[in-house]
Amino acid sequence: MDLKGKKTLVVGLARTGVAMARFLAVKGALVTVTDQAPAAELTEPRWDIQGFGINEELGVPQPSNPAEYDLILLSPGVPPEAPWLAEARQAGVPIWGELELASHFISIPTIAVTGTNGKTTTTMLVGKLLEGSGLRPLVGGNIGTPLVSLLSRQHEADFLVLEVSSFQLDTAPHFHAWAAALLNITPDHLDRYADYEAYAASKAAVFQGQTAEDLKVLNNDDPLVRNLNHGPQRVYRFSSREKLSLGAWLENGDIRVRLDSGQEEHFPLHHIFMPGNHNLENVMAALLLALNAGAFPEACREVLARFQLPPHRLEWVTRINGVDFYDDSKGTNVGAVARSLSFFNQPVILIAGGRDKDSDFSLLSPLIREKVKALVLVGETRKHLARVWDGLAPIYLAADFPDAVARAWKLACPGDVVLLSPACASFDMFRDYAHRGETFQRLVREVRHAAA
Repeated sequence: MDLKGKKTLVVGLARTGVAMARFLAVKGALVTVTDQAPAAELTEPRWDIQGFGINEELGVPQPSNPAEYDLILLSPGVPPEAPWLAEARQAGVPIWGELELASHFISIPTIAVTGTNGKTTTTMLVGKLLEGSGLRPLVGGNIGTPLVSLLSRQHEADFLVLEVSSFQLDTAPHFHAWAAALLNITPDHLDRYADYEAYAASKAAVFQGQTAEDLKVLNNDDPLVRNLNHGPQRVYRFSSREKLSLGAWLENGDIRVRLDSGQEEHFPLHHIFMPGNHNLENVMAALLLALNAGAFPEACREVLARFQLPPHRLEWVTRINGVDFYDDSKGTNVGAVARSLSFFNQPVILIAGGRDKDSDFSLLSPLIREKVKALVLVGETRKHLARVWDGLAPIYLAADFPDAVARAWKLACPGDVVLLSPACASFDMFRDYAHRGETFQRLVREVRHAAA
């Protein structure tokens, strides 16, 4: 694809927008970046694009004359249904995201992982399994490093291993994955999508464009995912509930894997140190993707024995006077919280709340009634959550995040668990979920120091 001289507009100047702008400029495109934030709030990203000859249109609600561009590129947080884009569509201007842009320059096989929960863990694990077998993966996408920033290193690699989000897939009609996994679908981002069905369809788009030689990996225990078996591609399934003729399943303390080559392998569960059944599902998906790509079973067993989860995913923080504290700040939707609550047999003091994504919090009601000793609610949604969960457990409304941690500690008794699993986005109080998790861990350390 020749971008030289093409008039391009990059919408959104966060990490992905900066990466796209630099990539386009290097390819010879005439690049303009736009962002609603004023220039004074964009010092760091503006510094990152200095010297590339990039025009700026900042601090405006929408860019001027969008129909005059040859190509418009949206950052993941920019909805493709934004009204101002209608003028460009009517003029026939392609409107893409970073995944679509990069897809025109990919030259090595791509392994893609998507789903509502577990994407980052599975993507990282696939990369480690391949590395442990002497293969050379480049790991990135929604996980951290933008895909366009990896393209210049393709000659050094055997595979691209990508976490892909629904937002990225929405603007990538020509993306092709040599192998792809859909881990699960639970309600999320319903503030962005028309309904749950539209969100599910967005996730399933990871399989678009696959051929008979490509691989589709499906969660057999998720009803929406299980029924996606159509198309020409090969299919592996994974299940924690039943034995399968092909794919991965749990049996007699092992993960069992059978490939279409007839190869069958086992991976002992007592060597896998990741809490929760959902993480075993992530492991099964990762094994199917990695073994399909040529990873060696013995090397995979060695990697699994030392692999650690990324931070803020049901991460044990400490024990204070018999009370365990867990940081599950990445639990930003009801499905993630349900998985975390299901892990515990002890009474749980749940800290929840933040910015709503139009979630149906009532879906958590049975688990809250069964598992939760007390609810400490914080953030923009705290009063709404109190109404939805009224009568299920004692409810305490926290004034702010430090107050939430302090209240949870006062409510806890030896043998209890204090769990931060918010079911909401973090942006009402924090930069992101990691900032929220780091703050929680700092506050817990302060509690431990005071209790010493």
